[in-house]
Amino acid sequence: MADLLPVFMFGALALLLFTGYPVAWVLGGVGLVFGLIGIAAGEFMFIQFSTLPSRIYGGIMESLILTAVPTFVFMGMMLEKSGVARDLLNCLTVLLRRVPGGLALSVTVMGTVLAATTGIIGASVVMMTLLALPVMMERNYSPELATGTIASSGCLGILIPPSIMLVIMADLLSRSVGTLFMAAVMPGLLLAGLYAVYIIVRCTLNPSLAPPLPDHIGPRGALPVAKMVLRSFIPPVILIVLVLGSIIFGFATPTEAAGVGALGATLLAFLNLVVLPGFGAHGVEIATEAGPAATAAPASTGQRLRAFRKTFGEVMDKTVMTNAMIFGIFVGATLFSYIFRALGGDELIIGFVDALGLGSWGLLILILGLVFVLGFFFDWIEITLIVLPVFAPIIGQMDFGDHLPARDITYWLAILIAMNLQTSFLTPPFGFALFFLKAVAPPGVKLQQIYRGIIPFVALQLIALALVVAFPQIALWLPRGILD
Repeated sequence: MADLLPVFMFGALALLLFTGYPVAWVLGGVGLVFGLIGIAAGEFMFIQFSTLPSRIYGGIMESLILTAVPTFVFMGMMLEKSGVARDLLNCLTVLLRRVPGGLALSVTVMGTVLAATTGIIGASVVMMTLLALPVMMERNYSPELATGTIASSGCLGILIPPSIMLVIMADLLSRSVGTLFMAAVMPGLLLAGLYAVYIIVRCTLNPSLAPPLPDHIGPRGALPVAKMVLRSFIPPVILIVLVLGSIIFGFATPTEAAGVGALGATLLAFLNLVVLPGFGAHGVEIATEAGPAATAAPASTGQRLRAFRKTFGEVMDKTVMTNAMIFGIFVGATLFSYIFRALGGDELIIGFVDALGLGSWGLLILILGLVFVLGFFFDWIEITLIVLPVFAPIIGQMDFGDHLPARDITYWLAILIAMNLQTSFLTPPFGFALFFLKAVAPPGVKLQQIYRGIIPFVALQLIALALVVAFPQIALWLPRGILD
């Protein structure tokens, strides 16, 4: 029975995660309880608990990689609260009005842009639902197409850099976060491209799914459109170039780039709320058909400054709460994984895999299948902090022959897991993106419509995953110079 303690430990964790208690407490509590059981069974010594503070401090608090997480969270929150993202969506809607499914394509492009500025899925899905879904319903869009597009596009931030998940995975796997960022760029763009192709093809075959934007809505003429692009589209793009470009070209570490992104988002918010109120508001009339007169008159300078201070305070509060949740889970996961290993969990799993005789390809299918199934029930951070520490010791033993060199396996597998984890946000019954969307969707949108809407996009995610499995170069060609 003592040899099976890691199995019981993992099973207890799986069951208790369904109770609704905070994940950090569940992870830490299960680890503590099984540590005490291990002491009673003679498999663990009480003195081993004394190493936990140094592990938590040295592995989490002193991690230079994880210092990028708070600033990336702040950057995403600031773009959401300041209205920069809203103006970007309005601009894209006008630019893509002639393309079949133009508004749905705008949501996809906006999800890609937001993904390149933040990895906060909940914020992205809620924001795009509030901004785009009422407009899409007003334009008689298919509810399934509208909700599926919003949910899937909002989840791109889990993969496209600077993804918080990739930062955490790099830390857990002891790999370069910059190299992992580069490896994720093309798979992320591939996924966004598949979404766009699907929307265009489906709306071309059945135009009634996505009626075009009427000609009288939005700015007309080259000069007004150019002003809208200059005010609403160019600033976020510049911010993306500063953040990702500085990482990819080696001008800054991810932590430094995150600081640049946080400062850039703050400056954009100040510009949008104080210097030029309604900074990108030339597209606001899209949502109301009321024309330019619908834009509110600028407030006084004092009122604008107070609005900026209020927004800044709200962003700080949300950033602190989000980071407290993330790092609380880190502490609980550290306790859980330490006890799990001390009780022989690593040896048990390695022995189990060896007994199965799966080989590297079989093990890869096992890991990806496990992550996909867990995604039906758990959030990405829970899966990442549970699965990666468990399988990390055996990842280095995998050999795929001529398919790819051994030095590339860890980065390739990390990208495959990241792509797989995207499905965890969309698959019922516990797809968190679906809950976020339903919570703020108009009353007429039913949960059954949301479930039907995400099915083709989950299929597209699995197609993209299969392509990267078959052709690792999709992920590895960009960082190839560094890996070589």
